[in-house]
Amino acid sequence: LSDDPARKQKFVNEIGKAYEEIGFVALKGHFLDDKLVEGLYSEVRNFFNLPLETKAKYEIPGIGGQRGYVSFGKEHAKGRSAGDLKEFWHIGRDLPQEQLQQARMHPNIWPQELPEFQAVFTQLYQDFDRLGERILSAIALYLGKQADFFKPSVHNGNSVLRLLHYPPVQA
Repeated sequence: LSDDPARKQKFVNEIGKAYEEIGFVALKGHFLDDKLVEGLYSEVRNFFNLPLETKAKYEIPGIGGQRGYVSFGKEHAKGRSAGDLKEFWHIGRDLPQEQLQQARMHPNIWPQELPEFQAVFTQLYQDFDRLGERILSAIALYLGKQADFFKPSVHNGNSVLRLLHYPPVQA
């Protein structure tokens, strides 16, 4: 986003090289609001501290965990029969119902017990989405393409925000 061409090219080169050689990056200076990040951690703690019977109300059979809650041990690594030692919540893109159906996506589910949860994670999802577009623009430039090269591929795509909780292992 810099108006300084040298600074912009340095970022493009560094992020492109990191994805090419390492496969992932950690970002700082990412434009996420500090209050939103505080709200994120607060709401995640609030949700995973709810009683299991409350969380279980949000586990929807038949959708493969694409939205809402998935309980501890339900998911497992490919080729493994033992369940993973985690529980999680999925949030996806908010689209009108007809677009969700066309894209074979499910609507988001929100825990009624936590009045701030939906607002925090809707905003976070949108901010991560914008950040992802910026990263893809940098990668496109690194590959010698136009900055908007990936935009049609990800527009209204079925990406999910996964909130993970790894409870302490007792044994």
